[in-house]
Amino acid sequence: MGYTRAAVKGVSWITVLRVTTRALSFIKTIVLARVLLPSQFGAYGVALLVLGFLEVMTETGVNVILIQEKETDRYINSAWIVSIIRGIIISLVIIIMAPFIASFFHSPDSIKLLYVIGIVPFLRGFINPSVIKFQKELRFQQEFIYRFTIFFLDASIAIIATLILRDPLGIIIGFIAGVIAEIVLSYIMVKPTPILNINKEYFMKIIHRGKWVTGSGIFNYLFHNADNIIVGRLLGTTSLGIYQMGYSFSMLPITEIADVFARVTFPVYVKISEDKKRLQAAFIKTTLVIALLAIFIGSILILFPKEIVLFVLGDKWMPVIPILPILAVFGVIRAISGSSSALFLAVGKQEYLTIITFISILGLIIPIFPLVLHFGILGAAYSALIGSVVAVPFYYYYSLKIFTKNERH
Repeated sequence: MGYTRAAVKGVSWITVLRVTTRALSFIKTIVLARVLLPSQFGAYGVALLVLGFLEVMTETGVNVILIQEKETDRYINSAWIVSIIRGIIISLVIIIMAPFIASFFHSPDSIKLLYVIGIVPFLRGFINPSVIKFQKELRFQQEFIYRFTIFFLDASIAIIATLILRDPLGIIIGFIAGVIAEIVLSYIMVKPTPILNINKEYFMKIIHRGKWVTGSGIFNYLFHNADNIIVGRLLGTTSLGIYQMGYSFSMLPITEIADVFARVTFPVYVKISEDKKRLQAAFIKTTLVIALLAIFIGSILILFPKEIVLFVLGDKWMPVIPILPILAVFGVIRAISGSSSALFLAVGKQEYLTIITFISILGLIIPIFPLVLHFGILGAAYSALIGSVVAVPFYYYYSLKIFTKNERH
């Protein structure tokens, strides 16, 4: 089977996965938005911000490296041990820092959520790293079964637990259930099974080569969450809940498109990375398709924000309406320009992502304080948009550089 055909088949399976999981997510969002208050979503958002920050701070780039390497199996044991150590560190930091974090955000309701969500990274550390073979070997049908089962369990339990408790703790309970299911399935569905046998050479190689992935992850986190942190700190958890709802609601349909293509094209790009003409043709086709789909979906969110918010979320979420069109434009730009990310990783140029994301952060952070102080959450949305716009020329420059010079190493 040619790589184009394999990519089309992969996109089909991943698209089915995304459509079904996002349909469940849509139902989950509607139910939770009508059960919980914006302030409760904000408290949960604080817990997610902390978890996300610590995960990127300790990111080792294991998955990227396992895809890049031709012989994956020899790295599995070392990758597993790295993941376990990382999970233990993250969990301990969250539990120890919970009271200080809640105080920083003036959110006492976040403390219990932080304690419980601290279990998640510890459990995640024990997932079998071999699951990366689904993506590496283009086994997307198996990945569909794997991911859908996990997400279905997560969403179902989160909805039931939140309806019973009337508390965002229910969302985290669903989260934990999904992680436990992922651990079990990762050992049932894919081999080899890792063992506690560390190879120092492979261990250090993972740590060393992952530094650019770590840097890119930290900058990417700051770009996508600096506005959330500032909104939560300056405006409180109610404003944070409203902003995060608007952000996720406007971004998910658009960025899901880019994520589907990135997941499929990354391993394909790796396989054809030595053939520049073929790689360039595949990249251009992918980017054009992403652009058309992102603009179509973005236009709907831009033209009908009030109708969408009232129908889906209800009256108490009306403050989301003004920021929805701005964040939709942001999502379209991010989806199109971000199509280069898979290209950079495929040719081993993780540093390009680090540099571009750092530029995006500067574009966001420089204007965000005055804009938030003057315009509230609307100012935060404008800051995110500015950050995405300033990065576009750099995406173009580095993509062009790959096709005009010998960038593979």
